[in-house]
This record gives sequence, structure tokens and C-alpha cells, in this order.
Amino acid sequence: MTMGDAALEREVLAMFVSQSVRLLGMLGTLPAEAGALAHTLKGSAHAIGARRVAACAQALESAIGQGGDPRPSLGELGEAVAEARDSIEAMLRGS
Repeated sequence: MTMGDAALEREVLAMFVSQSVRLLGMLGTLPAEAGALAHTLKGSAHAIGARRVAACAQALESAIGQGGDPRPSLGELGEAVAEARDSIEAMLRGS
């Protein structure tokens, strides 16, 4: 995605951190558009290789789409986002 451009990589990762935290905050109230928000987060996570975030966002999107209880999936997504954020911030500090 960044074709080896380290500065662009840092920028994309920082944008993901901001976006994931913002989307997770929006998802916290489980608004009507929660499925679309989860889908957006899933795509962004796939784009940077955050596999656990993508899988948890997929689980949330599925739970919402199937009319199940989305709260367990939302909790797991929160944990995955926090883990990814910590890893990305550590990478950004080290570069």
C-alpha cells in the first residue's frame, strides 16, 4: 500500500489509530449505522494488516446483521483496537 515509503506508512498507521478510536467511540452507543461503521473499520484494518481488528469488526457486523447481541463482539473489538493502537504507537515511537 505504501510502496516502501516509510513516511507514508507512518501517516497511514497514525490515520488508522485515529479512525479506529473514533469509530469505536461511535460504535459504543450501537447507533442505527453500527453495521456500516463496523464494515468501514473492517476494511481499514484489512488495509494495514490488523487482522484481529478486522476479524472482530466482521464478527460485530455479522452479529448486527443477524439480529444477535452485538455487545460481546463490541467488547472484543474494543480490546483488539486497543492492542493494535498500542502496537502501532510503539512502532511509531521507534521510527
